[in-house]
Amino acid sequence: MESLMDGQLYRNVIKNLERAGRLINVDNNILERLKKPRRAIIVSIPVRMDDYSVKVFTGYRVQHNQTLGPFKGGIRYHESVDLSEVAGLASLMTFKNSLLNLPLGGAKGGVKVDPNQLSRTEKQNLTRRFTSELGPFIGPEKDIPAPDVGTDPQTMAWMMDTYSQEFGYAQMGVVTGKPVEIGGSHGRLSATGLGVAYCTQKAAEIMKYQMSELTIAIQGFGNVGQHLAFHAHEMGAKVVAVSDVSGGLYHGDGLDINDLIRYVRENKYVKGYPKAEPITNEELLELNVVALCPCALDGVITSENVGRVKAKIIVEGANGPMTANASQELSDKGVLIVPDILANGGGVIVSYFEWVQDMSALFWDEHEVHERLKKIITRAFDTVSQFARERSQDMRTSAMAVAVKRLEQAMLMRGLYPR
Repeated sequence: MESLMDGQLYRNVIKNLERAGRLINVDNNILERLKKPRRAIIVSIPVRMDDYSVKVFTGYRVQHNQTLGPFKGGIRYHESVDLSEVAGLASLMTFKNSLLNLPLGGAKGGVKVDPNQLSRTEKQNLTRRFTSELGPFIGPEKDIPAPDVGTDPQTMAWMMDTYSQEFGYAQMGVVTGKPVEIGGSHGRLSATGLGVAYCTQKAAEIMKYQMSELTIAIQGFGNVGQHLAFHAHEMGAKVVAVSDVSGGLYHGDGLDINDLIRYVRENKYVKGYPKAEPITNEELLELNVVALCPCALDGVITSENVGRVKAKIIVEGANGPMTANASQELSDKGVLIVPDILANGGGVIVSYFEWVQDMSALFWDEHEVHERLKKIITRAFDTVSQFARERSQDMRTSAMAVAVKRLEQAMLMRGLYPR
């Protein structure tokens, strides 16, 4: 279990947890329990490739805490996936669900693989075998996976079908983020990006900006970044820069978001888009914009580049995009940071809605989903903002403190088994 804590992300989570714990004087026994996940699962995934060879991939599922309800968290396919990263992300899910006042625990999973190197058949074979290996540990009332980096609604459809085939009948509630045709929720695909947009709007209010005055740079132009850009643009903000693994784009007068999204759908990456100036991912992070939204992977803002970050507001669309030291340095400079466990909560909120709809077999339209999402995420934002004002704390520490306080109360009420 000690190897779980080797990674930077996990260490950052523990630092934030300990800081918040001191602030609210959390019970030390509760603090120690929250530092380690309940269960870590490592599986081998043999896959028959298109050339009939067999490759064995490594998969992970870390179940951190289920005090508040079933484990909940995404599945990512990426070549950087390891046990420590998954453990750090699982713990963030615990605190995120607590902060958002959802009846869910925290988990995360992943496979160490570059999904871009797999054919559709190979990806399906990988997903089905991974699901089968996880079968005893997941389920609608146990642990409910969802899409993450490198996975999508189709991946969730394969997971749901595999689990259902082995269970004997359709189990729609085993995963969320599915296509609408097989129990998915309207509004799920756009949920994380829309939630980041709502949080950006709330942060702008605190910093006395109108949305029309915002210039925004978005690192990561996948599902989250594209929907954030679309909704921020619809709210009146000016998205001046975006980037993905191929590089970045900048246009001082604002990018034509609808045109850019069409281009990416046709060409897969932003590289080569003719109506903007090419820049690097590193340059995007250092642009003189009002709001910076890192929506890619963790650890992109560190002690090495934090001194060159000029944004007044940072809204974390990704999980753990900055190190604890970098976050503290920016907060000390007066930068308003909306932390990941709040900012990117839209995805798990609508995943929760999807799970509720699956279990009740009663579905909502997109407008109702968006209204309920806005209510939950803005209420959580206001709670964190009020705590920060009353305690003279930054938003990250405040968000963690609010989350840990709810967990502490629930864990003390439930007690420890066995005594």
